[in-house]
Amino acid sequence: MRIRFAAALVILTMFSISAFARSTDEDSLLIKKAESSAKVEWYDRIQLRGYAQLRYNGLLETNSNLKCDQCDKSWGGDGGGFFFRRIRLIFYGQIHPQVYFYIQPDFASGGGNFAQIRDAYFDVAFDQKQEFRIRIGQSKVPFGFENMQSSQNRIPLDRNDGLNSAVPNERESGVFFYYAPQHIRKRFSQLVSSGLKGSGDYGVFGLGVYNGQGPNALDKNKNLNIVSRITYPFELPTGQFLEASFQGYTGKYIVNRNVNTDFDQDEFQELRYGPSFVIYPQPFGLQAEYNWGKGPQYNPETNDVEDAPIRGGYVLASYMKKTGQGAIIPFTRYHYFSGGKKFEIDATRHRVNELEIGVEWQFNKAFELVTMYTISDRSAQNSRDPFNSEKGSLLRIQAQVNF
Repeated sequence: MRIRFAAALVILTMFSISAFARSTDEDSLLIKKAESSAKVEWYDRIQLRGYAQLRYNGLLETNSNLKCDQCDKSWGGDGGGFFFRRIRLIFYGQIHPQVYFYIQPDFASGGGNFAQIRDAYFDVAFDQKQEFRIRIGQSKVPFGFENMQSSQNRIPLDRNDGLNSAVPNERESGVFFYYAPQHIRKRFSQLVSSGLKGSGDYGVFGLGVYNGQGPNALDKNKNLNIVSRITYPFELPTGQFLEASFQGYTGKYIVNRNVNTDFDQDEFQELRYGPSFVIYPQPFGLQAEYNWGKGPQYNPETNDVEDAPIRGGYVLASYMKKTGQGAIIPFTRYHYFSGGKKFEIDATRHRVNELEIGVEWQFNKAFELVTMYTISDRSAQNSRDPFNSEKGSLLRIQAQVNF
Protein backbone atom coordinates (compact mmCIF):
# COMPACT_ATOMS: atom_id res chain seq x y z
CA MET A 1 0.00 0.00 0.00
CA ARG A 2 2.79 2.40 0.97
CA ILE A 3 4.66 1.52 -2.24
CA ARG A 4 1.57 2.25 -4.35
CA PHE A 5 1.00 5.53 -2.51
CA ALA A 6 4.63 6.57 -2.94
CA ALA A 7 4.56 5.68 -6.63
CA ALA A 8 1.37 7.66 -7.11
CA LEU A 9 2.90 10.62 -5.28
CA VAL A 10 6.00 10.51 -7.51
CA ILE A 11 3.88 10.32 -10.67
CA LEU A 12 1.69 13.22 -9.48
CA THR A 13 4.77 15.33 -8.64
CA MET A 14 6.37 14.66 -12.04
CA PHE A 15 3.11 15.53 -13.78
CA SER A 16 2.86 18.79 -11.83
CA ILE A 17 6.46 19.72 -12.66
CA SER A 18 5.90 18.90 -16.33
CA ALA A 19 2.71 20.96 -16.43
CA PHE A 20 4.45 23.87 -14.69
CA ALA A 21 7.35 23.68 -17.16
CA ARG A 22 4.98 23.68 -20.13
CA SER A 23 3.12 26.61 -18.64
CA THR A 24 6.39 28.50 -18.05
CA ASP A 25 7.60 27.80 -21.59
CA GLU A 26 4.29 28.95 -23.04
CA ASP A 27 4.41 32.13 -20.93
CA SER A 28 8.01 32.80 -22.10
CA LEU A 29 7.01 32.33 -25.73
CA LEU A 30 4.10 34.71 -25.28
CA ILE A 31 6.37 37.31 -23.67
CA LYS A 32 8.99 36.97 -26.42
CA LYS A 33 6.29 37.19 -29.08
CA ALA A 34 4.90 40.33 -27.46
CA GLU A 35 8.36 41.89 -27.24
CA SER A 36 9.16 41.07 -30.86
CA SER A 37 5.87 42.54 -32.03
CA ALA A 38 6.39 45.74 -30.02
CA LYS A 39 6.81 48.69 -32.35
CA VAL A 40 10.20 50.44 -32.30
CA GLU A 41 9.67 54.14 -32.92
CA TRP A 42 11.93 56.03 -35.34
CA TYR A 43 13.35 58.20 -32.55
CA ASP A 44 14.48 55.09 -30.65
CA ARG A 45 16.91 54.37 -33.49
CA ILE A 46 18.61 57.78 -33.43
CA GLN A 47 21.82 58.31 -31.46
CA LEU A 48 23.78 61.46 -30.64
CA ARG A 49 27.48 62.11 -30.06
CA GLY A 50 29.87 64.98 -30.71
CA TYR A 51 32.96 66.98 -29.79
CA ALA A 52 34.22 70.55 -29.44
CA GLN A 53 37.67 72.09 -29.97
CA LEU A 54 38.89 75.36 -28.43
CA ARG A 55 42.22 76.79 -29.62
CA TYR A 56 44.75 79.46 -28.79
CA ASN A 57 47.44 80.29 -31.38
CA GLY A 58 49.06 83.42 -29.92
CA LEU A 59 51.98 81.94 -27.95
CA LEU A 60 55.59 82.52 -29.13
CA GLU A 61 54.36 83.95 -32.44
CA THR A 62 57.25 85.47 -34.44
CA ASN A 63 55.32 86.80 -37.46
CA SER A 64 51.70 87.94 -37.26
CA ASN A 65 51.52 88.14 -41.07
CA LEU A 66 52.04 84.40 -41.36
CA LYS A 67 48.64 82.72 -41.65
CA CYS A 68 46.69 79.87 -43.21
CA ASP A 69 43.00 80.61 -43.71
CA GLN A 70 42.27 77.06 -44.85
CA CYS A 71 43.91 75.66 -41.71
CA ASP A 72 42.69 77.96 -38.95
CA LYS A 73 41.30 81.49 -39.37
CA SER A 74 42.51 82.54 -35.90
CA TRP A 75 46.12 81.92 -36.92
CA GLY A 76 47.91 85.20 -37.78
CA GLY A 77 46.46 88.36 -39.28
CA ASP A 78 44.13 90.48 -37.19
CA GLY A 79 42.70 87.44 -35.42
CA GLY A 80 43.83 85.96 -32.16
CA GLY A 81 42.55 85.06 -28.75
CA PHE A 82 40.58 81.96 -27.96
CA PHE A 83 38.79 80.39 -30.92
CA PHE A 84 36.27 77.58 -31.30
CA ARG A 85 37.59 75.60 -34.25
CA ARG A 86 34.80 73.03 -34.19
CA ILE A 87 31.56 72.42 -32.29
CA ARG A 88 30.06 69.28 -33.79
CA LEU A 89 26.85 67.39 -33.00
CA ILE A 90 26.42 64.09 -34.84
CA PHE A 91 23.00 62.51 -35.29
CA TYR A 92 23.10 58.98 -36.68
CA GLY A 93 21.28 55.66 -36.64
CA GLN A 94 20.40 52.40 -38.38
CA ILE A 95 16.80 53.25 -39.21
CA HIS A 96 16.33 50.06 -41.23
CA PRO A 97 18.43 46.86 -41.51
CA GLN A 98 19.71 48.21 -44.83
CA VAL A 99 19.40 51.99 -44.35
CA TYR A 100 21.73 54.15 -42.20
CA PHE A 101 21.66 57.94 -41.82
CA TYR A 102 24.23 60.48 -40.62
CA ILE A 103 23.79 64.24 -40.10
CA GLN A 104 26.57 66.45 -38.71
CA PRO A 105 26.15 70.21 -38.28
CA ASP A 106 29.06 72.38 -37.11
CA PHE A 107 28.31 75.36 -34.85
CA ALA A 108 31.76 76.96 -35.28
CA SER A 109 32.01 77.35 -39.07
CA GLY A 110 33.76 79.99 -41.12
CA GLY A 111 35.53 81.70 -38.26
CA GLY A 112 32.34 82.48 -36.35
CA ASN A 113 29.96 80.60 -34.10
CA PHE A 114 27.13 79.85 -36.49
CA ALA A 115 25.74 76.57 -37.82
CA GLN A 116 26.56 74.93 -41.12
CA ILE A 117 25.89 71.41 -42.38
CA ARG A 118 29.05 69.34 -42.75
CA ASP A 119 27.53 65.92 -43.47
CA ALA A 120 23.99 64.92 -44.42
CA TYR A 121 23.71 61.52 -46.08
CA PHE A 122 22.18 58.08 -45.91
CA ASP A 123 23.65 54.70 -46.82
CA VAL A 124 21.53 52.15 -48.65
CA ALA A 125 22.92 48.61 -48.49
CA PHE A 126 22.30 46.08 -51.26
CA ASP A 127 22.67 43.06 -48.99
CA GLN A 128 22.00 42.00 -45.39
CA LYS A 129 25.71 42.05 -44.52
CA GLN A 130 25.93 45.65 -45.82
CA GLU A 131 29.07 44.83 -47.80
CA PHE A 132 27.76 46.69 -50.87
CA ARG A 133 26.23 50.09 -50.26
CA ILE A 134 25.50 53.44 -51.88
CA ARG A 135 25.94 56.73 -50.02
CA ILE A 136 23.64 59.55 -51.12
CA GLY A 137 23.97 63.16 -49.96
CA GLN A 138 26.78 65.42 -48.74
CA SER A 139 29.71 63.49 -47.32
CA LYS A 140 33.48 63.19 -47.48
CA VAL A 141 34.98 62.59 -50.92
CA PRO A 142 37.14 59.43 -50.69
CA PHE A 143 40.50 61.00 -51.48
CA GLY A 144 43.36 60.61 -49.00
CA PHE A 145 43.67 58.97 -45.60
CA GLU A 146 44.03 62.16 -43.53
CA ASN A 147 41.10 63.75 -45.39
CA MET A 148 38.92 60.80 -44.41
CA GLN A 149 40.19 60.79 -40.82
CA SER A 150 37.93 62.66 -38.43
CA SER A 151 39.32 65.85 -36.87
CA GLN A 152 38.26 64.27 -33.58
CA ASN A 153 40.90 61.54 -34.13
CA ARG A 154 43.63 63.27 -36.17
CA ILE A 155 46.83 64.03 -34.23
CA PRO A 156 48.05 67.32 -35.86
CA LEU A 157 45.70 70.28 -35.45
CA ASP A 158 45.08 70.75 -39.18
CA ARG A 159 45.16 68.62 -42.30
CA ASN A 160 48.10 68.94 -44.68
CA ASP A 161 47.81 71.40 -47.56
CA GLY A 162 49.00 68.94 -50.20
CA LEU A 163 45.93 66.68 -50.19
CA ASN A 164 43.43 68.83 -48.28
CA SER A 165 43.51 71.41 -51.11
CA ALA A 166 41.82 68.80 -53.33
CA VAL A 167 38.32 69.18 -51.85
CA PRO A 168 37.33 72.16 -49.66
CA ASN A 169 36.23 70.90 -46.23
CA GLU A 170 36.78 67.37 -47.63
CA ARG A 171 33.07 67.16 -48.51
CA GLU A 172 30.76 67.30 -51.51
CA SER A 173 27.22 66.44 -52.58
CA GLY A 174 27.01 63.35 -54.72
CA VAL A 175 26.54 59.60 -54.91
CA PHE A 176 29.27 57.18 -53.76
CA PHE A 177 29.48 53.41 -54.01
CA TYR A 178 31.44 51.50 -51.34
CA TYR A 179 32.37 47.85 -51.03
CA ALA A 180 34.10 46.06 -48.14
CA PRO A 181 33.80 42.48 -46.80
CA GLN A 182 32.09 42.27 -43.43
CA HIS A 183 35.25 41.32 -41.51
CA ILE A 184 37.14 44.28 -43.02
CA ARG A 185 34.31 46.65 -42.09
CA LYS A 186 34.74 45.42 -38.50
CA ARG A 187 38.48 46.07 -38.80
CA PHE A 188 37.90 49.65 -40.00
CA SER A 189 35.66 50.17 -36.95
CA GLN A 190 38.23 48.62 -34.61
CA LEU A 191 40.99 50.93 -35.87
CA VAL A 192 38.89 53.89 -34.70
CA SER A 193 37.31 52.53 -31.50
CA SER A 194 40.65 51.18 -30.20
CA GLY A 195 42.21 54.66 -30.34
CA LEU A 196 44.63 53.83 -33.17
CA LYS A 197 43.52 56.88 -35.19
CA GLY A 198 41.83 55.05 -38.06
CA SER A 199 40.18 56.87 -40.95
CA GLY A 200 36.78 55.18 -40.69
CA ASP A 201 34.91 52.92 -43.09
CA TYR A 202 34.99 54.23 -46.67
CA GLY A 203 35.16 50.78 -48.17
CA VAL A 204 37.98 48.72 -49.57
CA PHE A 205 36.84 50.10 -52.92
CA GLY A 206 35.06 53.39 -53.47
CA LEU A 207 33.71 55.06 -56.60
CA GLY A 208 31.69 58.26 -56.76
CA VAL A 209 30.39 61.22 -58.70
CA TYR A 210 29.93 64.66 -57.12
CA ASN A 211 29.32 68.31 -58.01
CA GLY A 212 32.87 69.57 -57.59
CA GLN A 213 32.27 73.16 -56.41
CA GLY A 214 32.49 72.51 -52.68
CA PRO A 215 30.07 71.63 -49.87
CA ASN A 216 26.79 73.52 -49.42
CA ALA A 217 27.17 74.90 -52.95
CA LEU A 218 25.39 74.34 -56.25
CA ASP A 219 27.23 72.97 -59.25
CA LYS A 220 28.24 75.74 -61.66
CA ASN A 221 29.13 73.89 -64.85
CA LYS A 222 26.89 70.78 -65.03
CA ASN A 223 30.04 68.69 -65.15
CA LEU A 224 30.30 66.06 -62.42
CA ASN A 225 33.65 65.06 -60.92
CA ILE A 226 34.64 61.40 -60.69
CA VAL A 227 36.66 59.92 -57.78
CA SER A 228 37.89 56.43 -56.97
CA ARG A 229 39.87 54.93 -54.09
CA ILE A 230 41.16 51.50 -53.18
CA THR A 231 42.57 50.73 -49.72
CA TYR A 232 43.26 47.70 -47.54
CA PRO A 233 44.02 47.49 -43.80
CA PHE A 234 46.39 44.55 -43.20
CA GLU A 235 46.75 42.79 -39.86
CA LEU A 236 50.14 41.11 -39.40
CA PRO A 237 50.60 37.95 -37.28
CA THR A 238 52.16 40.17 -34.60
CA GLY A 239 48.91 42.15 -34.32
CA GLN A 240 50.42 45.18 -36.07
CA PHE A 241 48.05 47.01 -38.43
CA LEU A 242 49.14 48.77 -41.60
CA GLU A 243 47.15 50.22 -44.47
CA ALA A 244 47.97 51.00 -48.10
CA SER A 245 45.79 53.06 -50.45
CA PHE A 246 45.70 54.63 -53.89
CA GLN A 247 43.21 57.25 -55.01
CA GLY A 248 42.49 59.70 -57.81
CA TYR A 249 39.86 62.07 -59.16
CA THR A 250 39.18 64.29 -62.16
CA GLY A 251 36.73 67.05 -63.07
CA LYS A 252 36.28 70.69 -64.00
CA TYR A 253 36.21 73.63 -61.61
CA ILE A 254 34.91 77.20 -61.96
CA VAL A 255 37.46 79.56 -60.38
CA ASN A 256 36.34 82.67 -58.50
CA ARG A 257 38.21 85.52 -60.23
CA ASN A 258 39.02 88.98 -58.90
CA VAL A 259 36.29 91.27 -60.24
CA ASN A 260 38.84 94.02 -60.87
CA THR A 261 40.78 91.93 -63.40
CA ASP A 262 39.96 90.97 -66.98
CA PHE A 263 40.54 87.25 -67.56
CA ASP A 264 39.24 85.12 -70.42
CA GLN A 265 39.02 81.74 -68.70
CA ASP A 266 37.41 80.63 -65.45
CA GLU A 267 36.77 76.87 -66.01
CA PHE A 268 39.74 74.54 -65.59
CA GLN A 269 40.29 70.81 -65.87
CA GLU A 270 41.68 69.22 -62.72
CA LEU A 271 43.32 65.85 -62.16
CA ARG A 272 44.95 64.37 -59.04
CA TYR A 273 46.21 60.96 -57.97
CA GLY A 274 48.49 59.52 -55.32
CA PRO A 275 49.22 56.85 -52.68
CA SER A 276 48.78 56.66 -48.91
CA PHE A 277 50.62 54.44 -46.47
CA VAL A 278 49.96 54.04 -42.73
CA ILE A 279 51.67 52.05 -40.01
CA TYR A 280 49.35 52.39 -37.02
CA PRO A 281 50.98 53.53 -33.72
CA GLN A 282 51.55 50.23 -31.84
CA PRO A 283 53.44 51.96 -30.27
CA PHE A 284 55.47 53.51 -33.15
CA GLY A 285 53.46 54.95 -36.03
CA LEU A 286 54.31 56.25 -39.48
CA GLN A 287 51.96 57.92 -41.93
CA ALA A 288 52.81 59.25 -45.41
CA GLU A 289 50.77 60.53 -48.36
CA TYR A 290 51.56 62.30 -51.62
CA ASN A 291 49.68 63.41 -54.71
CA TRP A 292 50.43 64.76 -58.17
CA GLY A 293 48.30 66.32 -60.87
CA LYS A 294 47.34 69.55 -62.55
CA GLY A 295 44.83 72.30 -61.96
CA PRO A 296 44.22 76.06 -61.97
CA GLN A 297 46.89 78.26 -60.39
CA TYR A 298 47.61 81.99 -60.34
CA ASN A 299 50.79 83.04 -62.15
CA PRO A 300 52.24 86.26 -60.65
CA GLU A 301 54.44 86.82 -63.75
CA THR A 302 51.52 86.96 -66.19
CA ASN A 303 48.87 88.08 -63.66
CA ASP A 304 46.61 85.31 -64.92
CA VAL A 305 45.23 81.93 -63.86
CA GLU A 306 46.71 79.04 -65.81
CA ASP A 307 46.79 75.25 -65.88
CA ALA A 308 49.78 74.23 -63.77
CA PRO A 309 51.27 71.19 -62.02
CA ILE A 310 50.15 70.31 -58.47
CA ARG A 311 52.15 68.22 -56.04
CA GLY A 312 52.42 67.83 -52.30
CA GLY A 313 52.19 65.56 -49.32
CA TYR A 314 53.51 64.85 -45.84
CA VAL A 315 55.15 62.34 -43.54
CA LEU A 316 54.05 61.95 -39.91
CA ALA A 317 55.87 59.99 -37.20
CA SER A 318 54.31 59.29 -33.79
CA TYR A 319 54.65 57.20 -30.64
CA MET A 320 51.66 56.12 -28.55
CA LYS A 321 52.19 55.50 -24.83
CA LYS A 322 49.06 54.09 -23.21
CA THR A 323 48.20 55.35 -19.72
CA GLY A 324 45.57 54.30 -17.19
CA GLN A 325 42.65 56.14 -18.81
CA GLY A 326 44.15 57.54 -22.01
CA ALA A 327 47.45 57.99 -23.83
CA ILE A 328 50.37 60.32 -24.49
CA ILE A 329 51.32 60.72 -28.17
CA PRO A 330 54.42 62.75 -29.13
CA PHE A 331 54.55 63.39 -32.89
CA THR A 332 56.24 65.32 -35.67
CA ARG A 333 55.05 66.07 -39.20
CA TYR A 334 56.63 67.69 -42.24
CA HIS A 335 54.42 68.69 -45.14
CA TYR A 336 55.03 70.30 -48.52
CA PHE A 337 52.74 71.75 -51.17
CA SER A 338 53.23 73.42 -54.54
CA GLY A 339 50.10 74.34 -56.44
CA GLY A 340 46.97 76.42 -56.61
CA LYS A 341 44.06 76.31 -54.19
CA LYS A 342 41.14 76.40 -56.59
CA PHE A 343 38.57 77.51 -54.00
CA GLU A 344 40.51 80.69 -53.11
CA ILE A 345 40.39 83.89 -55.17
CA ASP A 346 42.21 83.47 -58.53
CA ALA A 347 43.16 79.90 -57.53
CA THR A 348 45.79 81.40 -55.22
CA ARG A 349 49.32 80.10 -55.83
CA HIS A 350 50.71 78.38 -52.70
CA ARG A 351 54.16 77.23 -51.72
CA VAL A 352 54.30 75.51 -48.30
CA ASN A 353 57.18 74.06 -46.29
CA GLU A 354 56.14 73.36 -42.72
CA LEU A 355 57.46 71.38 -39.76
CA GLU A 356 55.35 70.60 -36.69
CA ILE A 357 56.45 69.09 -33.38
CA GLY A 358 53.87 68.35 -30.72
CA VAL A 359 52.27 66.16 -28.07
CA GLU A 360 48.71 64.95 -27.65
CA TRP A 361 47.63 64.22 -24.07
CA GLN A 362 44.55 62.03 -23.76
CA PHE A 363 43.63 62.41 -20.09
CA ASN A 364 40.55 60.22 -20.56
CA LYS A 365 37.97 59.49 -23.25
CA ALA A 366 36.20 62.79 -22.59
CA PHE A 367 39.11 65.25 -22.62
CA GLU A 368 42.38 65.70 -24.50
CA LEU A 369 44.92 68.47 -25.00
CA VAL A 370 47.32 69.10 -27.91
CA THR A 371 50.31 71.44 -27.93
CA MET A 372 52.10 71.88 -31.25
CA TYR A 373 55.05 74.08 -32.23
CA THR A 374 54.92 75.09 -35.90
CA ILE A 375 57.84 76.31 -38.04
CA SER A 376 56.44 77.53 -41.34
CA ASP A 377 57.44 79.02 -44.70
CA ARG A 378 54.35 79.96 -46.73
CA SER A 379 53.50 82.02 -49.78
CA ALA A 380 49.95 82.72 -51.01
CA GLN A 381 49.89 84.81 -54.19
CA ASN A 382 46.94 86.14 -56.21
CA SER A 383 46.03 89.31 -58.12
CA ARG A 384 45.31 91.12 -54.84
CA ASP A 385 48.71 90.22 -53.33
CA PRO A 386 51.06 88.82 -56.01
CA PHE A 387 54.20 88.97 -53.83
CA ASN A 388 53.00 87.37 -50.58
CA SER A 389 55.66 85.28 -48.82
CA GLU A 390 56.00 84.83 -45.05
CA LYS A 391 58.11 82.84 -42.60
CA GLY A 392 57.68 82.34 -38.88
CA SER A 393 56.88 80.06 -35.98
CA LEU A 394 54.33 79.82 -33.20
CA LEU A 395 53.05 77.55 -30.42
CA ARG A 396 49.49 76.31 -30.85
CA ILE A 397 47.24 74.76 -28.16
CA GLN A 398 43.93 72.94 -28.49
CA ALA A 399 41.57 71.55 -25.84
CA GLN A 400 39.05 68.97 -27.03
CA VAL A 401 35.99 67.57 -25.28
CA ASN A 402 34.36 64.37 -26.57
CA PHE A 403 30.85 63.29 -25.67
